[in-house]
Amino acid sequence: MTIVQIILVLVVIVNGMFAISFVRDLVKHKGTVMKEPGNPILLAIMSPIIFFFSTFGISDFAVASALYPKLKLTDAKKLPGTLNTQCAIPVAFMALFFITAVNVGYVTLAVAITTQIIGSYVSPRFVVKLPAKKIKFLISIGLFIASVMITFRLIGFMPSGENMYYLTGWRLAVLAVAMFVFGALNNMGIGSYSLTMVAVYALGLSPAVAFPIMMGACTFSVPVGGMQFIKFDNSYSRKITLFTSTFGILGVLLATQLYGQLNLEMLTVAVIIVIFYSAVTMLMSVFKEEKEVVATEV
Repeated sequence: MTIVQIILVLVVIVNGMFAISFVRDLVKHKGTVMKEPGNPILLAIMSPIIFFFSTFGISDFAVASALYPKLKLTDAKKLPGTLNTQCAIPVAFMALFFITAVNVGYVTLAVAITTQIIGSYVSPRFVVKLPAKKIKFLISIGLFIASVMITFRLIGFMPSGENMYYLTGWRLAVLAVAMFVFGALNNMGIGSYSLTMVAVYALGLSPAVAFPIMMGACTFSVPVGGMQFIKFDNSYSRKITLFTSTFGILGVLLATQLYGQLNLEMLTVAVIIVIFYSAVTMLMSVFKEEKEVVATEV
């Protein structure tokens, strides 16, 4: 069995474990799942759209962070857990595609996967203890970062890379540290796609290598982090995760069929506007809450 075959088998095993954990939690709360916020028809339509564009690198964390609070599908406290659990299964399908379709050094891929798993495993126990206001602030900063990075990609401002497909020495060590941090940020509701792209380009890797590294690392770290969130009661939306774990896959399958054929420039502009607007409004709500607290204390 080759290294890539081992990685693919592990993708199936880890995400299978997540699926079992999630299904058990659904069964345990079967009486309340469909009573959670969210119109089933809306969720069935949104899920494939979100993960269609996520397959092309438009972060589902950023898009969902912009949409879910606006549509009152989940509150700020549950948003980080929801972002992690909802994307586990769709991202597994992305990873299976990109790992086999794009050339990447498997030692580099394995290091990225391992360190992001560690970051995602360690952080949930701290994230669930954060007050909603701090989570809102972190997510708004994450939205700003995502909008800036997506803009840089759109205008070609990011480094183009040196077209390497693997790293060694200090560059590999820097990637390991970065991926550990990104795994922790995932659990705070700050998506790692754009940040991973920046790291990949800056370290001299080919831009195409970002996709198997992003999807490969996330398909291990997200279910690991997601299983940690499932352990904590009321830390994620079961209803959203149920719909994205089923209908979201359809968006991924369609995107992989069209990969390399679509011009998403205009759509990306629209996404940037929505994400930036949501970041501003969420940050303003944090400052408003802060003023109200101060006024109350006075």
